[in-house]
Amino acid sequence: MSQTMNRPHRDSLFLEQAEILSHEAFEGDQFILRLQAPKCAARAQPGSFVHLQCDPLQPMRRPISLMRVSAREGWVELLYKAVGQGTRLLSLRQRGESLSLLGPIGVPFRPDPDRSLPLLIGGGVGMPPMVFLADTLRSDKSKKPFVILGSEVPFPFQPQPSQLLMPQLPEGVIAAMPLLDDWGIPNRLTSQQDFPGCHQGYVTELARHWLDALDADQRDQVEIFSCGPHPMLEAVTTLAKEFELPCQVSLEEFMACGVGGCAGCVVELETPAGPAMKRVCVDGPVFDARQVFV
Repeated sequence: MSQTMNRPHRDSLFLEQAEILSHEAFEGDQFILRLQAPKCAARAQPGSFVHLQCDPLQPMRRPISLMRVSAREGWVELLYKAVGQGTRLLSLRQRGESLSLLGPIGVPFRPDPDRSLPLLIGGGVGMPPMVFLADTLRSDKSKKPFVILGSEVPFPFQPQPSQLLMPQLPEGVIAAMPLLDDWGIPNRLTSQQDFPGCHQGYVTELARHWLDALDADQRDQVEIFSCGPHPMLEAVTTLAKEFELPCQVSLEEFMACGVGGCAGCVVELETPAGPAMKRVCVDGPVFDARQVFV
């Protein structure tokens, strides 16, 4: 592999045998996995992911986004859905076992220091980077993030009525992620499955309610961050264009090597110099939304 390909990872990418600290199962074949991986935890940033060997019988690694990280305690936490052979084998792994972990990988989200109202939108297994980003933003008192999470299967946590009032949202939309509420970060949940307290519709519909309630000066302080299925990201980008807001998206593509060598995760971007092919694993996964969805 060339030095150029290695450059994004120099002195920042680690191979660790990560001990499983906890492994919880939730409805919809969803799992939250906490791993002891101090080198990765010390350098991970919101938007980073790890390349995980799910089982010795499955040598091909799987890319999984980071949801929570404790650099002090040396652990990382992942949310994943068991959808194929690799992740189904992963779902069988038990506390005390170890997994080969490569990470942290990827270009992270980069909040604008001059914008105080980050809008974070996550869908399905695109929720973890939004939780990680929200955790990071809460240490900056100048930032007042609002988080919207959407799912068409039961959420991998027990939703609760939020203690943080948001009168600009439709009446009855009160369901929240308890962790974010405990952090003092306003958040709401959306679904089309009639889950109690959730907005019954798309994440972009709820985002529009919030944006419409802001005055012009407040709207100038908004920037959008998003991760989720491609159709959702395209809809989020359309909303950002309509309101003339900056938007960063994290793409979830199939990755083989995870370090930029195989070019299996290449996407076409529209750059100032014209169309360009970029590798999601090392040039992303976070990109300017307007370059992805022209």
